[in-house]
Amino acid sequence: MTVLLWTLVAVLIIVGIAGTVLPALPGVVLVLAGIVLGAWIGDFQQVGVWAIVLCTVLAIIAWVTDYLAALMGAKRVGAHPYALVGAALGTVVGLFMGFVGLLFMPLLGAAAGEWLAAHRDPEILRRAAVVGVATWVGLLVGTALKIALTFTMVGVFLAALLF
Repeated sequence: MTVLLWTLVAVLIIVGIAGTVLPALPGVVLVLAGIVLGAWIGDFQQVGVWAIVLCTVLAIIAWVTDYLAALMGAKRVGAHPYALVGAALGTVVGLFMGFVGLLFMPLLGAAAGEWLAAHRDPEILRRAAVVGVATWVGLLVGTALKIALTFTMVGVFLAALLF
């Protein structure tokens, strides 16, 4: 039974790591679930409560970063609130469109929101493109941070487990 549980821990963590970049998989949540299961198997002796709390805090930071990164990129270039709403809607729509949709829908959503906000402005196409690209860069930076935080969680777990 213990071997089966440890296999489940490994599967949860591996699928969770994949889920940090693949849409429709709650990557950070799966990694955290694997860590908590691993701690539970050992009665929280090897992997103590401090490691679980630290991993939970890292998971929360990763989750928040994932959702706010595209919005922060748009806001940084002074995007209209419609662009921020567009980036958020684009992110949600992108979840259902696979990796390419997740990658580019926030950009398109932010650009569309910026265009709607000031479509009479002759500079709007350039402005919408700038907002869209800033949103996209924010999304990429957020994804990189989420990946780094996820691997930090795994490192904390392994360090607690092995040392």
